[in-house]
Amino acid sequence: MELEIHSADGKSTGKKAKLSDAVFGVQPNDHAIWLDVKQHLANRRQGTAQTLERSLVSGSTKKLFRQKGTGGARRGSIKSPLLKGGARVFGPKPHEYGFKLNKKVKDLARRSALTHKAQSGAISVLDGKGMDSHKTSAYANLLKAFGLDGRKALLVLAAKDDKVLLGTRNLQGARVVVAAEVNTYDIMNANRVLITADAIAPLEATLSKQIQ
Repeated sequence: MELEIHSADGKSTGKKAKLSDAVFGVQPNDHAIWLDVKQHLANRRQGTAQTLERSLVSGSTKKLFRQKGTGGARRGSIKSPLLKGGARVFGPKPHEYGFKLNKKVKDLARRSALTHKAQSGAISVLDGKGMDSHKTSAYANLLKAFGLDGRKALLVLAAKDDKVLLGTRNLQGARVVVAAEVNTYDIMNANRVLITADAIAPLEATLSKQIQ
């Protein structure tokens, strides 16, 4: 697959970048995508929700009233879940929501997500020139040139660039990642994936390791 390389103003440079079919042209596996996104969101959960059980509720342990003869339920403690201010039955407890996912499944999910974006024409390649500014306006104009003003964009770089991170941190919906750290959720969550030309090789190298 070949895509035109664009400059920061959205215009074609007349050059083309070749994308590997082993990464951008596979048979998409939607179940792998679902599993990877599910794990990503699960790992983001804090899991700190907790309610008070009988042993945690403050209150006297004195018997409220005599056992028989009242005609009412025999609630032996003011901590009873039946009373206002009492404990909660089977409430949530702090625990981890994350789960293990095979690395090959995660790599398949990322390749499938990139293939979906490629098939829908939602991937653009940038020449990388003009991206040495730390000003927000420069990157706001870049997103606007690709019709991403106010929309979600994923910018994939070959290596960490503090100037790009500084210039995009105040742009709502803009997400910047290094090629080696691209994840399925960010790909699927973006309206368009912008990849710098020098980030294609490390991205393909990262996702081709598990291909046999």
